[in-house]
Amino acid sequence: MPRIRTVLLVTGAALLAKRAMRRRIDASPLWPLPALEEPVSGRPRSRALRLLVTRHETVADGVVQLRLEGDHLPAWEPGAHLDLVLPSGLVRQYSLCGDPEDTSSYTVATRLIGEEQGGRGGSREVHEQLQEGTEVEVRGPRNRFPLADADAYVFVAGGIGITPILPMLRAVEARGHEWRLLYGGRSRASMPFLEDVEKLAGTTAGRLTVVAEDEGGRPDLAAFLADLAPSTAVHVCGPEGLMEAVAATLPEGADLHLERFTPHTSVDGNASFEVELRRSGRTLSVAADTTVLSAVRAELPNTAYSCEQGFCGTCQQRVLEGEIDHRDELLTDAERADSMLICVSRASGGRIVLDM
Repeated sequence: MPRIRTVLLVTGAALLAKRAMRRRIDASPLWPLPALEEPVSGRPRSRALRLLVTRHETVADGVVQLRLEGDHLPAWEPGAHLDLVLPSGLVRQYSLCGDPEDTSSYTVATRLIGEEQGGRGGSREVHEQLQEGTEVEVRGPRNRFPLADADAYVFVAGGIGITPILPMLRAVEARGHEWRLLYGGRSRASMPFLEDVEKLAGTTAGRLTVVAEDEGGRPDLAAFLADLAPSTAVHVCGPEGLMEAVAATLPEGADLHLERFTPHTSVDGNASFEVELRRSGRTLSVAADTTVLSAVRAELPNTAYSCEQGFCGTCQQRVLEGEIDHRDELLTDAERADSMLICVSRASGGRIVLDM
């Protein structure tokens, strides 16, 4: 199996074997997140910035790019993302796809995701309400999908997954490293920044493979990843099916870095358990098909939460007793010693005690 450094929650019995592998974590640019509240416990949030939308333009079918301007903005490196607090209060996370050297602006892009595709309104707000002249609150940047230190690079991007990959391409090209990219999408018209990557690839043979499904079907990953050198770092961002296909295709020991769009939600292998809320004097039952967060909010409806997917850290709570089955990949080892994200993590035994 390849060594995986992933940036998203992995749950479900089918993937438990991957837990022993080394992983790198972060939030995807496309996760639909509900309203963010201030955390009751857990890590301090990144300081908020108020930035001005100075450009709102369509860069592909269904994809808009925003330029957010401010003064002396915090530095970032390829793979980083921002939290955008939208006019409704919804929070969405988007990868930075501009120039890290530009301290006067951030650039993000997002695809419109309709309700029929599982969207919950955030991308529509970005498309329709964050017009030029709008002020928006952002938090970050943060980076848990960093560009690895390697002699050579292979990148695989699916659709809007090109956003964190684009600054990586620019960086490795500037450093003179060998690289190649497989970029897939439904159609060429739906693939943002296609011209940018074509210019970066230039005339070097084999650097860029573009696969539009309406023209040539699905990409041949086996052919693209054949003869991978041991010193090559593989960075992938795209839909879950693409993640799994790349992981299954790579040879033993490959250095794989993932940023996923959606979490695994399987409840296979889950067991019910009890949660004691020590300060509240209540004991709750958590069924196999529900979460600690859901059970807690039934008793304490003001409990802070945001993503419900283990990405943002808002629902982090201190654990006083019991063994934790950590199913997020956001917390550090030190944080995992005495806390958990109650939206996804569970008790590995029959009982756990929270400082709530």
